Amino acid sequence: MVEKKDTMTKAIEQAKPLLAKLSFGGVVGYCSGYAAKTIGKAVALLAGMSFIALQSAVYAGYINVDWNKVKDDVEKQLDTTGDGQLDVEDAKKYWEKAREILTDKLPSAGGFSLGFLYGVTN
Repeated sequence: MVEKKDTMTKAIEQAKPLLAKLSFGGVVGYCSGYAAKTIGKAVALLAGMSFIALQSAVYAGYINVDWNKVKDDVEKQLDTTGDGQLDVEDAKKYWEKAREILTDKLPSAGGFSLGFLYGVTN
């Protein structure tokens, strides 16, 4: 008895070589993206709690914080392009460096970026 193949099965069989190459990079990309999102949430929680604590102490009169100096110092540290502002170009530089580190010597790294994006957004 010959088994009839549906359209999706035929498409998967035709794409098998491509899927085999992209699957490992895509899976580790997804896992890395999901981890980055989770760690990012934890960092945001800690940063937010720290700000609330500091600002509460400022409001109560216990300490003084020069928020303009803090902003300027943070921007100076994070500005990778040296143009004095945090913008899309800085984000691109950070992504390029992260991708370089995370895909170094990774076999089939072609799907990594797509998997990473999917992991961060889901």
